Amino acid sequence: MKLQCSAQELITGLVNATRALSARPATQVLEGVRLSTGEDEVSLTCTDGSLTICSHVQAHVEEPGEVLLPGRLFAEIARKLPEGAVSISMNEKLVTTIRCASSRSTLTGMPASDFPKTLDLIHTHALHVPQKRLRDMIGRVVFAIAATESRQTLTGCLMEVTRTELRLVGLDGFRLALQRMHGDFILPDGVSTVKAIVPGHVIGEMSRIMDDDADAMITFHMDGAHLMAIIGNTTLVTSLLAGEYINYRQILPEKWLTRVTVKRAELCDAIERASLMAREGKNNLVRMKASNDLMRITSMSELGDVLEELSVHLEGEEIEIAFNARYISDVVKNIDDECCMLSMNTNVSPCVVSPVEGDDYLYLVLPVRVAN
Repeated sequence: MKLQCSAQELITGLVNATRALSARPATQVLEGVRLSTGEDEVSLTCTDGSLTICSHVQAHVEEPGEVLLPGRLFAEIARKLPEGAVSISMNEKLVTTIRCASSRSTLTGMPASDFPKTLDLIHTHALHVPQKRLRDMIGRVVFAIAATESRQTLTGCLMEVTRTELRLVGLDGFRLALQRMHGDFILPDGVSTVKAIVPGHVIGEMSRIMDDDADAMITFHMDGAHLMAIIGNTTLVTSLLAGEYINYRQILPEKWLTRVTVKRAELCDAIERASLMAREGKNNLVRMKASNDLMRITSMSELGDVLEELSVHLEGEEIEIAFNARYISDVVKNIDDECCMLSMNTNVSPCVVSPVEGDDYLYLVLPVRVAN
């Protein structure tokens, strides 16, 4: 194998591909990145067994070939290379030499045949989604995905697609995050809804591969057990989580006794200040009391207390309710609108945070039952 490519394109390809490497690989093979030449390109592929990422880098290929190299070490070497063209060559003993300007490094490779045959491309109906909008949606949902949960499906992000809407849902038992994208989505004939539960860490890595180009699209293929995402020059294939996702629609209240409209920035700042004292206490609690178009946010610990007062618009009944400071803070920080609305029934039923107008997002936070 012998080829030349751009140092920056090689770095980008390795950064994306090595996102699939496990922190604790089961075998030495799963620590590697497979280099495989094609026509005017070199493919860089990594896998952890359930997630596979392949990045294609433009290259001038003089001699075709393939080899398995230590993934993270190769990526670190590439990051330190000077700008310019990189030359990669391999001898008969699989020793691979990387040259760039006056820099030369060698890596001992393994046979590419040892690499698992995991990148089975999915050739189903293609679903095209704007990258930038989807990346923003993912960033506002991942915080609510369960890290460890007895129900494995909650460690994933539910993706629901109809002909007019795409939804992402994260739920960890204490809060729910829902993001909507309205549009015209072409589904297979006879299919009204496509659903997939994407592992939480996978959808997070997927968002990091996406770019800021407002016109760029991501293409999805799903076959029930797997999802393939094509993001520019990178292809990601992952196993989906099996099982039924919780029926989150049943959790969402349909009627309200209290609605509070508040400026999001003021609410966020007040919660952040109250959280400083709350985290010194035993339960990390902040309390909110809404009455007469005024919201009082309080927190206390053995070291002191905090009181914040905000002007709000109150509809319905007065209410006093308490939340885990981190849970309510995470929600408010993931809103961009100038104002948001908090809808509640009692101090022990869920609080729903939504836009004043539209339905692009919805968050639900469970309150903490406290003594008056």
